Amino acid sequence: MESSVFVAGHRGLVGSAVVRRLQAEGGRRLLLRARDELDLLDQAAVHAFFDEERPGFVVLAAAVVGGILANDRYPADFISDNVAIQSNVIRAAHEYGVQRLIFLGSSCIYPKHAPQPMPEACMLTGPLEPTNQWYAVAKIAGARTCEAYRRQCGDDFVTLMPTNLYGPNDNFDPETSHVPAALLRRFHEAKRSGGPDAPVTLWGTGTPRREFLYVDDLADAIVFVLNLPAGPLYEAAPDGMLNVGVGEDISIAELAEIIRDVTGSESAIRYDTTRPDGTPRKLMDVSRMQALGWRARTSLREGFAKTYAWYLEHRANAAGA
Repeated sequence: MESSVFVAGHRGLVGSAVVRRLQAEGGRRLLLRARDELDLLDQAAVHAFFDEERPGFVVLAAAVVGGILANDRYPADFISDNVAIQSNVIRAAHEYGVQRLIFLGSSCIYPKHAPQPMPEACMLTGPLEPTNQWYAVAKIAGARTCEAYRRQCGDDFVTLMPTNLYGPNDNFDPETSHVPAALLRRFHEAKRSGGPDAPVTLWGTGTPRREFLYVDDLADAIVFVLNLPAGPLYEAAPDGMLNVGVGEDISIAELAEIIRDVTGSESAIRYDTTRPDGTPRKLMDVSRMQALGWRARTSLREGFAKTYAWYLEHRANAAGA
């Protein structure tokens, strides 16, 4: 029987990957609305949409996102807009009887000095990384909101916390992008403009360790959870929280070398140690998802090769390189 899925934020990195995955699977009617068609900051508009369409499932991937620079420059937008979007959609999902909602959190919800790998239970056990605290607080509020509705009302609302993401349809803007997309663009432009004589400079020392997940693997995890029976899901995650990652990390310096190789660049890599490193290490404990039977499948080199091919086709000319 056909069921409808509202993918909120379907044009973004995660949302577009979820749409690709659901379209490949078939059997579901997709409800997609661009921002000019449905403003998720408008509570009345969100409720009117739910009243008209009555989605069976919701994937809440809409968010105001960005890297360290964007978080520092627009803290009010990151906290207030994200809280409003989440609250409007989650409330409507409750009032209109959605069968299951999946809210996309983030690994930044965990403390700066969380135990490694980071289990779901370590949320709110220590101070956050200051450079992205505004986004983190909003995502923590969303995760707790889902848990509150589940406790009080019995709603089947689940929070997935993906690790650092990359892939097709990422944001490659040099001012607001995350590390993988920013590095890919920098190495590409350095190769085009100056070859080995055009160095690429990274913030910090290059020593922090990060985990990176290809976005289509995350989409696969989301659809996997959408299809799970309630019993096994809540046996594995009684708080409704599931980390999604690959279970291993690399240093930023190692990441830069992989991306340099994938783009074919010969640029030297330099480090601006006057800039912040951010959290020293962020590795997810993915034992809950593995216990449910899901694992990531895409290697870093394969994932970045696919991402670079997409960038060359869709973004390189627009970027002027």
